[in-house]
Amino acid sequence: MHQEDEIFRDGYRHISYRGEKFSSEEMLERSRQFYKWLNKRRSVRDFSNEPVPREVIENILKSASTAPSGAHKQPWTFCAVSNIALKKKIKAAAEEEEKENYNNRMSSRWKEELKALGTNEHKPFLETAPWLIVVFKKVFELEENGQKSNNYYVNESVGIACGMLISAIHHAGLVTLTHTPSPMNFLTEVLQRPANERAFLLLPVGYQKELAYVPDIKRRSLEEVSCFYE
Repeated sequence: MHQEDEIFRDGYRHISYRGEKFSSEEMLERSRQFYKWLNKRRSVRDFSNEPVPREVIENILKSASTAPSGAHKQPWTFCAVSNIALKKKIKAAAEEEEKENYNNRMSSRWKEELKALGTNEHKPFLETAPWLIVVFKKVFELEENGQKSNNYYVNESVGIACGMLISAIHHAGLVTLTHTPSPMNFLTEVLQRPANERAFLLLPVGYQKELAYVPDIKRRSLEEVSCFYE
């Protein structure tokens, strides 16, 4: 390694970074094509039970783990579940919580706004999809000696990783759905996760059914979701 390829800051080694650089025309075209591709992504509830190779899921999780995080603590655990018995347990527990939500916790306005999405307390995709990815956030680190150490910006870090996870799933030609049954404590129990982890998001992952349907809804325009200060 050449001398200019590394420096030391406060005693820590830093290595040179050489990212890609494109012409203005290339940037414009790449940004346009990426948007067009990502805009095809939809939340899907009609899953096929066709198997998905474990190595594909591994690569998706490695992609999600490239996300930035507070102090580089990487406060996440991705639990990939294909075990049929575990999926049945998760489905049963999730539907129990969702039944309580729809019957007692949700406001009438909330339920009315969900009608356009065609969602209800029944979650068959939790058993049909070949994989469930349960994302846990590490609210603190638990050392081998039982001592606790801080993690920083946990929700922000895990949220970014989940966005990259969803993009990686789409890039692999698979579909998913963000599912957040509340409360999600049952996931900690079913998967026997340690005391420092809290369930953050549940994602069924797989191929869509040959005939799948999604709500006919539109995304907000750029003008509705952004402001430019030039």
